[in-house]
Amino acid sequence: MSHLFDVYPLYDIEPVKARGSYLWDRHGTKYTDLYGGHAVISVGHAHPYYVDMLTRQLNAISFYSNSVKIPLQEELAGKLGELSGYPDYKLFLCNSGAEANENALKLASFHNGRTKVVAFKKAFHGRTAGAVAATDNPSIVAPINYNKHVTFLPFNDVEAAENGISEEVSAVIVEGIQGVGGIHVCTDEFLQTLRRKCDETGAVLILDSVQCGYGRTGKFFSHQFSGIHPDLMTMAKGMGNGFPIGGVLISPKFKASYGLLGTTFGGNHLACAAGVAVLDIMKNENLMDNAARMGEYFMDGIRQIGGYRELRGRGLMIGIEYDFPVKDLRNKLLYEHKLFTGVAGANTLRLLPSLALGKEEADAFLEALEMEITALSK
Repeated sequence: MSHLFDVYPLYDIEPVKARGSYLWDRHGTKYTDLYGGHAVISVGHAHPYYVDMLTRQLNAISFYSNSVKIPLQEELAGKLGELSGYPDYKLFLCNSGAEANENALKLASFHNGRTKVVAFKKAFHGRTAGAVAATDNPSIVAPINYNKHVTFLPFNDVEAAENGISEEVSAVIVEGIQGVGGIHVCTDEFLQTLRRKCDETGAVLILDSVQCGYGRTGKFFSHQFSGIHPDLMTMAKGMGNGFPIGGVLISPKFKASYGLLGTTFGGNHLACAAGVAVLDIMKNENLMDNAARMGEYFMDGIRQIGGYRELRGRGLMIGIEYDFPVKDLRNKLLYEHKLFTGVAGANTLRLLPSLALGKEEADAFLEALEMEITALSK
């Protein structure tokens, strides 16, 4: 009998039902989801409008490749441009954050004819060979030596960016807020320096918004706090609320041509229906405003509890770093308080809940956290 390839540690919890910020296991135990599968659940589990959109699309046509006209693709592109504040950017659709970053790097190289990439420590997403090479993750070895093309610079180091971005560089890629890297926020000065240096050298500025985009920070993209405009923005995770979809928003400076980029499953009917539903819900329910409000509510509550080394993040992308490994704390929150959270590294607890999160769910976490931190301090 075949089994799964065991590369992820798994909790012995089998979800069978979910709604909003809650899910239930096969024993009927109710959990509060404050992680959303790495920021994937953006508008809440089983939102009625989302379910209806996918059900109607499934009953019509679920998939055909992009060799035929799919009006949903244009609808998704239009609504994304409007809500994100980038109506003049074009959209390329794919399936994941890794694929989005791969295509962004290719597009940059096609644009300026260069191959060198500047990345930042644990700076962006990917599990394909090229993307893996630029994650600076020593536990993963790319099968192809892309590393000869990648230069790593320290995150948020303005001087290093000034000196490290030259006219040989094809692309500069960075997360506006690091996800797996520990919820570290790019400073305004750092992002503005990257934008200026790319303008001076002809390099392409790519903002990896796979986790920190799609309204999670209170703005559609986290870099919008810094007042810059990237050349390319990559997206995935919350884009489909659990349905696999990714994309690249592309500046008008790039010229499209047949055969430049390609995909089989990207932009299929069901993925686009999911993407349109997410954008409609975000707009109609003012979820970006809610993310900003609830993020402040969380931060205020966590500050009052104290006991941490550093509190980082924006909106509903929060990292709480402690002076101790958080594995036991996370397990207590899960098994004793029925709260799903995440981690970044050994010492940082990570919160990535639905943008529709309410105070009831936030209070459940704050009460549980206070109880556990108080117990640890005794």
